[in-house]
Amino acid sequence: MTAGRLIAVTGPSGVGKDSVMRGLCRVMPGLHLVRRVITRAPDLGGEDFDAVSVSEFADMVENGAFAVHWDAHGLSYGIPRTVMYQLNRGTDCLANFSRSALTEAAAAFPNITVLHVTAKPDTLAARLAARGRESEDEIAERLAQAEKNLPDGLDVIQVSNDGPLDQTVAVALARLQPARV
Repeated sequence: MTAGRLIAVTGPSGVGKDSVMRGLCRVMPGLHLVRRVITRAPDLGGEDFDAVSVSEFADMVENGAFAVHWDAHGLSYGIPRTVMYQLNRGTDCLANFSRSALTEAAAAFPNITVLHVTAKPDTLAARLAARGRESEDEIAERLAQAEKNLPDGLDVIQVSNDGPLDQTVAVALARLQPARV
């Protein structure tokens, strides 16, 4: 059996990664959506995730619970090691990733594809303001990070999410399918 592919979805804050991921899961029902562990309060909305305290996260790191973990925007994020079970079964897995963790992800997951979602700065600013989780200063900081480059040497598929979500999902699907579905 061929190992599944980890599809690491990246992009700046507010680009709509979670919406694109949900859309892909609707049109590709065989995908496994990876549930991240985050040191964020559970009532702040956004993606479905497992909320843990900073000390719980540190214990999980120490006990090898994560295939990959990173810190960003004052929070800690982890991809549970259990994703390996799905990949070893040949299941493609979709996970929300930080661009800063992609080098570590490529080492942990030899069969990785990066789906990099982009949008214009005004689109990002409007989405960040609408979700109401960040202050104006935090929004400005996230917008300043939006143009960060991806590491070299990765298999990257880029899609724009400035238009209708269904269109973005259709483009992402068409670009992902030739590789394997």
